Amino acid sequence: MPELYAALKHEAFESFIRFTMYKAYIVFLKGRSMRQFMRGRASLLMIVLSLIGVGISIYLTSVHYENVPLVCSNTGLIDCSRVLSSAYSTVPGTTVPISVPGLAWCLVAGALAFSVWKFGSDYSWPRVAQLVWTVVGIATVLYLVFVEIVKLHTICAWCTGLHVIILIMLIVALLQLQNGEDDLDYADEEETDAAIIDRSQDRAPVK
Repeated sequence: MPELYAALKHEAFESFIRFTMYKAYIVFLKGRSMRQFMRGRASLLMIVLSLIGVGISIYLTSVHYENVPLVCSNTGLIDCSRVLSSAYSTVPGTTVPISVPGLAWCLVAGALAFSVWKFGSDYSWPRVAQLVWTVVGIATVLYLVFVEIVKLHTICAWCTGLHVIILIMLIVALLQLQNGEDDLDYADEEETDAAIIDRSQDRAPVK
């Protein structure tokens, strides 16, 4: 009888441990699904911001080539016309407006945001590339803001809108990189927990 009682007690304890680990595993998966959902929303935000940037860049390019009228204040601190017609409004040594490189930047940013959404949970390179690209963007923004304030003493509202978009994208890219590292850590824990559950099930006595 003592042996039977001990065996039953041991089996009940193992069953309790397996059940507890199983419930913890389910909670973990739900939490991971929520993190994946939030990552998807962040990538969607990045794609939307990229498309808005594309729209602004196309508009400013059209303004440069006088295909559409400029809708902006032309007096006081905000004077888009002065900024867009200055010597700093084109790529140095060319007649290409800087809105064209801006358009290319936004297209690449959108592609990187899509790659983070598609492959970000399995690989870290899309998030790293996205962060590097936004750092390049914000460095350019800082230079252009310097030109507007220090050299021209005026601001382009459309340009400022694009600058704000790039700043937001930099912040989101930083958060996505950090969250992506957390996801990889959780994935390792998930594999470890699954292996422990499998081993505990293998050791369970056959009735």
